[in-house]
Amino acid sequence: MAHSLAGVTHSTEPGDRGRLIVDVLVEAFSDLMAADTDAFRTKFRKMAADPFAFYRGSACLFYADMATTEDRWCDERTSRVWIHGDLHAENFGTYMDSTGRIVFDVNDFDEAYLGHVSWDLRRFAASFALMSWRKAFSDDVIAELVGVYLHAWLDQVEAFARSDADRDFALTVHNTEGAVHELIRETATRTRQGLLDRMTVVEDHERHFADRARNRRLDDAERDEVLQALERYKATLPPRPWRREVAYDVKDLIGTGGFGIGSAGLPAYNVLLEGYDEALENDVVLSIKQGNVPAPSRIVDDPEIREYFDHEGHRTATSQRALQSHASQFLGYTDIGGTGFLVAELSPYEQDLDWEDLTEPDEIRPVMEQLGRATAKLHCVGDADSDHTLVPFQTEEAVIAMIGDRREDFVADLVEFAHGYARQAQEDHRLFVDAFRAGAIPGISSSGSMPKASSGGSPGAGEG
Repeated sequence: MAHSLAGVTHSTEPGDRGRLIVDVLVEAFSDLMAADTDAFRTKFRKMAADPFAFYRGSACLFYADMATTEDRWCDERTSRVWIHGDLHAENFGTYMDSTGRIVFDVNDFDEAYLGHVSWDLRRFAASFALMSWRKAFSDDVIAELVGVYLHAWLDQVEAFARSDADRDFALTVHNTEGAVHELIRETATRTRQGLLDRMTVVEDHERHFADRARNRRLDDAERDEVLQALERYKATLPPRPWRREVAYDVKDLIGTGGFGIGSAGLPAYNVLLEGYDEALENDVVLSIKQGNVPAPSRIVDDPEIREYFDHEGHRTATSQRALQSHASQFLGYTDIGGTGFLVAELSPYEQDLDWEDLTEPDEIRPVMEQLGRATAKLHCVGDADSDHTLVPFQTEEAVIAMIGDRREDFVADLVEFAHGYARQAQEDHRLFVDAFRAGAIPGISSSGSMPKASSGGSPGAGEG
């Protein structure tokens, strides 16, 4: 027996939902869990912390639910647009674009793919409702703030339909306010030297990576393999001229672990390059991180999309370039041993929006308006104006045609979804913690005592 919760079908039996959660997690992560069990135990402990942390780490479960959700807000075109794939409240922040501007935008494109435009909006809205319970906001306040976000998204989509300037639009220090404006200003005070001081040391007038627990020195064979991959990466970079040139001379190279809750078990390397000149403070750090299967691709059955990408590194870089106008000059991809890797700069100018001190609705309202505008830019820049053939139409025109005169109905429906799915996520978190504590996740024991068959892993890999 089943019932519908805000358009998502769930079993009425808690045991069935608990088994579904475990099955979806194992199906999504089994290969990575086998490769680095310790990293996934750490990931799952972080997910156990609270419902929002669980939601962040379980995009695969969200999309398993979307596969059974009746979506009123899609048609032939708006069901196949570039989406972020994991648009939650903590995936917004600053970066420096290829023109030198510090921009407030969406970040972390590991799950980016093509799918329903409403999936991004639903995932964000539910995440904000979850976050808002930690701030003790009432349902009415949550509904009002989610409505601000959705109306701002719609307003900006309509503005893009009246203009051809979507690729040049950006949220910068000149057109932002409140917490977003302050974040951009604070980011501008950061320096490359500060990043280098945190990650490297200078000895005998030469800079190299600091020897730390999560860093791993490579043997000659692995080092040569990564250096060859770096040469292949250079052929994937966007065309010159770039804002500033670098020589790509490698000064140091280390192995490290995945980054964040979403990247457990993924092999990664850091590369220290000679910078824009011979001064030590201008050195550049690149991350080479294995790409992962994006959660939306598990329910999007479209061979044309799947076959467009050489591998997950290519898919991640292509998606980021489509979704983020004026992406970094260092963004590219490569392969190591036939597996795709994303290559990107570790930049001092990337900083996440911190919600901790945003405690009152009046402080959050302008933030939500700006997040809505940033999301609209994300969706509308990745269409027919980009250097790919997967979306041969203007997303803004498709969205406007799909919603028509149903704007208020659209907002009300997604607000209802946010409330319902956030409650489901709270219950899912409890079921997940119960399963984890009981040792019911195959291959992962909450106690840390592992069967021999699952104890292998890549040296030095760990959770960021």
